[in-house]
Amino acid sequence: MEIKSMLKRTDGQYWKILDFEFIAGRPISDDDETNANLVAVINQATEEKFFGSESSIGKILEIDRQRFTVIGVVRNVSELRPVPYADIWVPNSTTPQITERNDLMGPYIGLLLARSADDFPAIKREFQSRLSKVELPNPEYTHMEGAPETYAESVARETLDTRSGMVLLELIVALMLLFMLLPAINLVNINISRILERSSEIGVRKSFGASPWTLVGQFIVENLVLTIVGGFLGILFAAIILEIVNGSGMFQYADLGLNLRIFGYGFVLILVFGLLSGVYPAWAMSRIQPVSALKGVAQ
Repeated sequence: MEIKSMLKRTDGQYWKILDFEFIAGRPISDDDETNANLVAVINQATEEKFFGSESSIGKILEIDRQRFTVIGVVRNVSELRPVPYADIWVPNSTTPQITERNDLMGPYIGLLLARSADDFPAIKREFQSRLSKVELPNPEYTHMEGAPETYAESVARETLDTRSGMVLLELIVALMLLFMLLPAINLVNINISRILERSSEIGVRKSFGASPWTLVGQFIVENLVLTIVGGFLGILFAAIILEIVNGSGMFQYADLGLNLRIFGYGFVLILVFGLLSGVYPAWAMSRIQPVSALKGVAQ
């Protein structure tokens, strides 16, 4: 039976840098790479396709006319994570086309593990220093370009033609604020309309001694409650949509879900914009004179 699968060739360090969740077996080691051992790590989906409900550890898997022994099984990794994503992983040294390996043809990814983000500048400087000393085998080429980058920097380079991850982050934040500011402005107009409709109530309460601050507090609290309820409904709909995407097959092995940290940030933004959209209407309401309010006329 022939099954098309995503194959990725790695070394032993790859498995030390990335955090895969193993269901069974072990990762590819440095010795496997050095000795060109015909071993493979596969994901759950591949194990089910080839071996059904049986364990695949120790069994043979034929890939491109090579027979690999399965040594490990990991949980499926979504294709939205391009660096760890694959169906099958085998050692780099098992590549049958030796010339391809020597010429470094094809898409290759190198991973660098830093102790902290503070090490990034030093790593980039050292990389550029070493890159300048690389001897080019073909005189047709005069120089080599490259730079270590985070995933955000990589996306920024490919989409915005800049290597700054901060530019991408600033763009995302700006778009996010824009999309939240427009509904907030709309909510201000709705709140003003609501206040005008309740002008008689405001006039009665002022006539019986309600202070402007009491009324302002009431309307701000009402607005916050409505905003929080709407925010929770939005988050609920987002969770439902993510589950629909996970089950749609739109992305291979998609496992999207709500992040608690993002949920916290979203809740804070809900409170901030709920407060901002309620302050001006509440202030406008506090200026209404009792007599005018009783007549249903705002001044």
